[in-house]
Amino acid sequence: MRSVFTEILHDQWLHRSTLFFIVPDKYPVSPGHLLIISRRDCTNFFDLTKEEQAELPSLILKAKELIEQTHSPDGYNIGMNCGEAAGQTVFHFHCHVIPRYEGDMDDPRGGVRHSVKGKGFY
Repeated sequence: MRSVFTEILHDQWLHRSTLFFIVPDKYPVSPGHLLIISRRDCTNFFDLTKEEQAELPSLILKAKELIEQTHSPDGYNIGMNCGEAAGQTVFHFHCHVIPRYEGDMDDPRGGVRHSVKGKGFY
């Protein structure tokens, strides 16, 4: 089955490298939410080659730069869902770069820890 990401038109790409491209999330959870997507069809972070894993941090920084051209976030969540049990629904590697803004949640403490019910606060 073809990934939905392979159908994203190149003119929607905000940035491209040899191994990845960056696009706005189709269903953003906050203004400026971007996705970093592997150009090669692979399932998740653990299936990336060493070369892809090595390049990913620079793409996260590029996504931050792109977001800050039009938005002024107060923080970021960076996330990858690896496997169905972790909430992955599109089985083609993508990394979320989610800008966060003061007041966008009543109490953001715990951040990604909230992905497991009841474990966000400690």
